[in-house]
Amino acid sequence: MAKVCEICGKKPIVGYKISHAHNKTKKRSYPNLQKVRALQNGQTKRVRICTSCIKSGRIIKP
Repeated sequence: MAKVCEICGKKPIVGYKISHAHNKTKKRSYPNLQKVRALQNGQTKRVRICTSCIKSGRIIKP
């Protein structure tokens, strides 16, 4: 299952973890996804949505 928001398409980003000695190692930052029941096309579905979409009201809860 992909770690992607089904509403806005937010997905993991890649960056560097930098130590005090300035050693760089790759890291991935994942979006804060939650499984939520939402109305889609008049039916209740369980979807994975990021918390920013939940807070902004982009989904309608049943």
